Amino acid sequence: MKVRVVGAGPAGLYLAILLKKADPRHDVAVIERNAPDATFGWGVVFSEETLGSLRDADPETHLRITDTFARWPTVDIRYRGRLLRSRGHAFSAIARKLLLQILQERAREVGVELTFHEEVAELPEADLLVGADGVNSLVRRTYADEFGARVQPQGCKYVWFGTDLVLDAFTFIFKEAEAGLVQVHAYPFDENTSTWIIECPHATWRALGLDAMDEAESLAACEALFAEELGGHRLLSNRSLWTDFMLVRNESWHHGNVVLLGDAAHTAHFSIGSGTKLAMEDAIALAQAFQRHPRDVERALVDYELERQPVVERFQQAAGDSAAYFTRVARYAHMDPMPFAFNLLTRSGRVTHANLAQRDPQFVRVLDAWFHGGGDLRPGAVAPPPMFAPWNGLRNRVVRATDGRVPRWPPGRCGRT
Repeated sequence: MKVRVVGAGPAGLYLAILLKKADPRHDVAVIERNAPDATFGWGVVFSEETLGSLRDADPETHLRITDTFARWPTVDIRYRGRLLRSRGHAFSAIARKLLLQILQERAREVGVELTFHEEVAELPEADLLVGADGVNSLVRRTYADEFGARVQPQGCKYVWFGTDLVLDAFTFIFKEAEAGLVQVHAYPFDENTSTWIIECPHATWRALGLDAMDEAESLAACEALFAEELGGHRLLSNRSLWTDFMLVRNESWHHGNVVLLGDAAHTAHFSIGSGTKLAMEDAIALAQAFQRHPRDVERALVDYELERQPVVERFQQAAGDSAAYFTRVARYAHMDPMPFAFNLLTRSGRVTHANLAQRDPQFVRVLDAWFHGGGDLRPGAVAPPPMFAPWNGLRNRVVRATDGRVPRWPPGRCGRT
């Protein structure tokens, strides 16, 4: 089978590796317009579940990636002069450039042809043509009507810096500037560097004058804004320009023998850190579909879509909830630190009170004690779950139905007995 992959990001490279490894007779080539080390962004985060899938798909790639990982179990939340720490989370990260280098080396080892610095003007002929060319995919735009493509901005304005401040936790920072609330998502990915993503609503971005700044001016302004948190360390730029996150959706991911992969097919807002994870899992699913149907391209592509689309839609829903939270986070700036932190950690619906209690029982005990009223607890007593905590003189927060019907309550009020 002749396979041509447009785009040498993690998804395209990993698919090429898996297809060539599965059948060395495949003629697999990857075409990329940029240089081998050209990349947007800094660190890439993986979940434990994704690492298991990578291990099963290609143990050699998995070993090389995980040997270089920065790992940490903690989320830090810096809010209103307080540091709140939640433990029990499993994060692993790698420099994006290093990830690409590892995948390129592995692709060459198994016999994949890699071509860089080649602008694709016309889509190449192939038995299977893969569009792994990112958010601005040429392949997707060529068949936009057939794919049912929809691309639109989502969430706040953001800029993706690096920093030479090495963190020991995934860190959220909420900074009250004169123009409004500005937040940071930051995490380590090697022994020298961390990712430092800054975002804020469009109105705040304009009020801070960031819309009129060039790259150097914006970096200097952001360093000044977060000087205390950076503690004398620098922000680092890699084409770090303020931009909108683009939400990509497609009704279908394939048309004939043409298929989309990773960000060309779908995106999930960066605030849940799943873009590269989803892209590489796409590659695994597509390669496995061809193992099941090696001589039937259409059936393999249909299988791939049926497996991956529901998974991606769930992540896009969670990512959309997370993105929306950060657009309105200023509304919660009046909250005490503990409920604010809990609201942040559960913003996408992927983390709940119950599984947070499994990850970090101590954090939830403190949260429940705050919810119960803190000082009202007897020494040694355990606070009840929030549902059974008192509220405005009532014993708990449970609605009791009468005559089989739930009582109607005035707008803006909650009924509890």
